[in-house]
Amino acid sequence: MDTFRRENEALREAVARMRAAMQSVSRLPDHAVPGNELTAWRQAYNDVMDVEKHYQRKEHLLFSCLERHGITGPSKVMWGKDDEVRALLKSLGEALAAQGATAAEWKIVVQAVAEPALAAVEEMIYKEENILLPMSQNALTDDEWGEIWQQTPEYGYCLVDPREGYQPPKATDPAKVAAVAANESLVFPTGALTPAQIRGLFGALPLDLTFVDADDRVRYFSEGADRVFARSKAILGRKVQHCHPPKSVHIVEQILEDFKSGRRSIAEFWITLHGKFVHIRYFAVRDEAGAYQGTLEVTQDLTRLRALAGERRLLEYDEKEKAA
Repeated sequence: MDTFRRENEALREAVARMRAAMQSVSRLPDHAVPGNELTAWRQAYNDVMDVEKHYQRKEHLLFSCLERHGITGPSKVMWGKDDEVRALLKSLGEALAAQGATAAEWKIVVQAVAEPALAAVEEMIYKEENILLPMSQNALTDDEWGEIWQQTPEYGYCLVDPREGYQPPKATDPAKVAAVAANESLVFPTGALTPAQIRGLFGALPLDLTFVDADDRVRYFSEGADRVFARSKAILGRKVQHCHPPKSVHIVEQILEDFKSGRRSIAEFWITLHGKFVHIRYFAVRDEAGAYQGTLEVTQDLTRLRALAGERRLLEYDEKEKAA
C-alpha cells in the first residue's frame, strides 16, 4: 500500500515537470523551434511512461486478490480506464517524436494531446487514492498483501523503490502443490513421469502454456525462462475474463463459447510485439468422450524460426544456447 501511494506521488511530480516543460514551450514565439524546452518535455514524458509498471501490478496482482472477495468492479471498470490512459500517452509519445516542429505546432500538441493525457493520469491517481486503495486496505488479508509484495518484482516498481522494513507473512504462495511424493510417478498411457520431470519438461518447452479449466478459471501456467507475456501466481484460480483488458474480453468469451459448444477446437492469432513475431493459439481440451475440460493457450516467439533458411545438417551450437 505504501509503495502504491509513493508511486502515485512520484507520478504527480513527473506530471508537474511535464507541465512546466510544456509551459516553457508555450511561452516561445510561434516561429521558434524548441530545443532544451522540448528535451525537458520528452524526459518528463519518459518518467510518466513508467506508469505501465504501476498499472500492470494493479491489474494482475491487486485486482486478482480483490476478486477473491467478490470485488470485481475495479477490474471491469478501472482496467478499461487504464487502457484509455495508455492510448492517450501513446498518442503523446508519437507526437513528441516529431522533429523540427515550430513552437506554434507544439502549442497545438499541448492542448490537443498532452493535456488530455495528463488529465487522464491524474484522474486515475485520484480514483486509486480515494476508491481503490482504501477498498483494498479494508478487503485484503495480510497474506494477500504478502503475495502482492513477493510477486511485484515480476512487474517492477514505478519511479520509486520500496522502503525497507516490511516482512511478508510466510507461506503466502497461492499455488497448491500436488500431493505426489518426489519419488512417485504419474502414469500416462505413453509413459510415466515424476513431478520433478514434469516441471522440468514444461519449463524447457520453447513456448508458454496457460491452462483454463471448464469453469473459466486459470489453473496453470508454465515457467519458461523467456515468457512472451508475464504471468503471476495471483492469477491462479482467477476467472480468465478478468485477466484481459475489457476491450478484448468479448474475444475471450467468443473463443470459450465456441469451444464449449463444440463449434471450434482451435483459435489462433499472430501479432508483432516489441519487434517479435508472436504466435498465439488456443486449443479446446476434451476428455475421451469429447466433454469440454478447458482451454490451453500456447504462445510462442517465432521470430527466429521465421528467419531460418537453407539447411543445418551438422551439429552447431548458437552462442545463446550454451548451458547455464
